[in-house]
Amino acid sequence: MISKAKQVWVPGPLIVGAGPSGLAVAACLESKGVPSIILEKDLCIASSWKLRMYERLKLHLPKQFCELPHLPFPKEFPTYPTREQFISYIDSYAKAFCIEPLFGMSVESAAYDAGIGFWKVQANGLEFISRWLIVATGENAEAFRPEITAMPDYTEVILHTCEYKKGDDFRGKKVLVVGCGNSGMEVCLDLCNNGAQPSMVVRDKLHILPREILGISTFGLSMFLMRWLPMKHVDSFLLLCARLLLGDTEKFGLKRPKIGPLQFKMMSGKTPVLDVGTLAKIKNGEIKVVPGINHFMSKGVEFTDGRQEDFDAVILATGYRSNVPSWLKEEDFFDQRDGYPKTQFPNSWKGKNGLYAVGFTRRGLLGTSLEARWIAEDIATQWSSETRHLPYEL
Repeated sequence: MISKAKQVWVPGPLIVGAGPSGLAVAACLESKGVPSIILEKDLCIASSWKLRMYERLKLHLPKQFCELPHLPFPKEFPTYPTREQFISYIDSYAKAFCIEPLFGMSVESAAYDAGIGFWKVQANGLEFISRWLIVATGENAEAFRPEITAMPDYTEVILHTCEYKKGDDFRGKKVLVVGCGNSGMEVCLDLCNNGAQPSMVVRDKLHILPREILGISTFGLSMFLMRWLPMKHVDSFLLLCARLLLGDTEKFGLKRPKIGPLQFKMMSGKTPVLDVGTLAKIKNGEIKVVPGINHFMSKGVEFTDGRQEDFDAVILATGYRSNVPSWLKEEDFFDQRDGYPKTQFPNSWKGKNGLYAVGFTRRGLLGTSLEARWIAEDIATQWSSETRHLPYEL
């Protein structure tokens, strides 16, 4: 069947997604003299940060671990930049490298045409054709909303964290936060600090670590120790520090896994919670820890222990997921079940036939920056005078 879509021949790589991952790889390509085009479904860069993050969010890690390639954070920024500061950094980054994505471009499908050796990407009635396709939609492309029995019967406010803006909106209200990762913990703290009464659902075991140990970033310290010690020894050190600085979290309904935080992340993909003050609120009773939900009721929920309680609002801090399987017609590189590359970092960035992935490392912006550099170096070695002169038409 002959496609009726207008064809757009792209001389350089085609990048899907204008979040930090897409911008990072575009900047690295630019530094190698390789032009690229970014397709972005929203109307701005870093749309997750600008449109779907709550107002008081700060980076979980020190800024030196969150820099994108070739441009450090401004020196005057604090160790843990705010959401607004990170957005200003991203805007400056795009401007510095003259990155101008095509906005409002919703990719419907992408498939490799072996007959011509190019990728064909359908978006908004256009067919983009490129030798290289870089998937940069990342781990947080769409909100994950679990199916909980009788959830539609609940008649009060129910939001995902992507819709949550600030705790002030819930002042004086009882709020149930479903999820106990970094987002769930921080939303609970924001609610508590602004006059709400939060309860947090904790179903699974989790690791909570202090954000800093004697003034040193826990993340940075663990990375340094991993250069010299086996992972299990670093885990033992982190757990000792956590016990000394945070106490026994199991007393408050927060049970730890049997294996250490680094091993647990490697096996499950679940990041340890870095405490920014939530635990103190749990200890003094301002934030309640509750078990899993059995089912919803019109005004509240029944927990797995049989107890029932009413809530004015429910916030789903249940995370995000990749949307790659919905549009990429390829089964060798990406896993169709979870939308992540089948091979783990550091071998998760390159597939076959000019297919690449950036931002799927489960290692935050540090992993993204590494992959962006590797991808740019790999494509730059293939870049030639022949590919430079392919027509580009819109």
